[in-house]
Amino acid sequence: MFRPLPVSLSALILSLAIVTAACGGDSGGSSATATATMASPTPQADTTTDDKDPLYAPDVVEELTPSVVHILSEAATLDVFGQVTPTRGVGTGFIIDEEGHIVTNNHVITVDGGQPAQQITVTLSDGRQFQARIVGRDPPNDLAVLQIDADGLTPVEFGSSEALQVGDDVLAIGNALDLPGGPTVTKGVVSAKGRLIQQDGITIPDVIQTDAAINPGNSGGPLVNRFGQVVGITTAVIRGDAEGIGLVISIDSARPIVEELIKEGQVERGLLGVTIREITPSLAESFDLAVERGIGLRDVSDGGPADEAGLQPGDIIVELGGEEISNSGDLFKVLTENRAGDTVTVEFYRDGSLESTEVTLG
Repeated sequence: MFRPLPVSLSALILSLAIVTAACGGDSGGSSATATATMASPTPQADTTTDDKDPLYAPDVVEELTPSVVHILSEAATLDVFGQVTPTRGVGTGFIIDEEGHIVTNNHVITVDGGQPAQQITVTLSDGRQFQARIVGRDPPNDLAVLQIDADGLTPVEFGSSEALQVGDDVLAIGNALDLPGGPTVTKGVVSAKGRLIQQDGITIPDVIQTDAAINPGNSGGPLVNRFGQVVGITTAVIRGDAEGIGLVISIDSARPIVEELIKEGQVERGLLGVTIREITPSLAESFDLAVERGIGLRDVSDGGPADEAGLQPGDIIVELGGEEISNSGDLFKVLTENRAGDTVTVEFYRDGSLESTEVTLG
């Protein structure tokens, strides 16, 4: 089910709901139980591009097609009259190991209300169909991992999104518009790196922007570099007045989350216990703030980790756990990398002076 996100790349205020989502994780219904007896995955090792030659685009497509799958999600919901209404959605995914783990977007396997689809059918490039089970979901990052019981699978090879340069050629492969005859391939370039998606409880940092055509049904499909390696996961497209702006989750950001979903069935994020406001240059100028970038604290929960560390409303966090914090994406990334009980150093401005303290995340 492709639902293009109404993306705002410069959102100023994040709601407490987004902060809570960023700190709590999502078990994906019964999926955590399903993972208890799963075999440990055997992900494909990375291959550097130092000893590889760029591939001719048709060769890339031929190499990747067996790894790309068609995903059909089905559920039954109640309409306004209480009548049962079937819903169906189509998306894309790709195989990451021989144990049958498949990566896709969470919104591909989610029905209205945020609940997982009741039935998920995966179709391989050779026409074989399998019922998939949900290994884990991470709604804040719009990622999900499925698993099928199948032999003869062809896992993708991972590349490095960090190694991408603006202007590099990339291919997007997916089931655009659910057209018959297999996945659709579009070609473009890396238009920008380091974008940020913030909308409806989703916060995704380090997003890749591409002008490769992305359409409904592409969600969850791979973005591939010229060496045939997956460097991103297609997730959204900006429509309206904009043209040629597709947004892709970087594979470097996605892989730790995918690995945790396979291992634990969910992502456990650290909790600060704050409501935040992004500091921008215009805001800094208007209020004569000490810094032009950072995270301002609008509210601090009584008895929460930030409160216990002595942080106060009005403080501006500029560094957490040794990482520079310029926006909410940076904060979200650090909270994803750290767990409850971890103690991290916080650097912040208060009344124009730089101060430091330690906070034990909840």
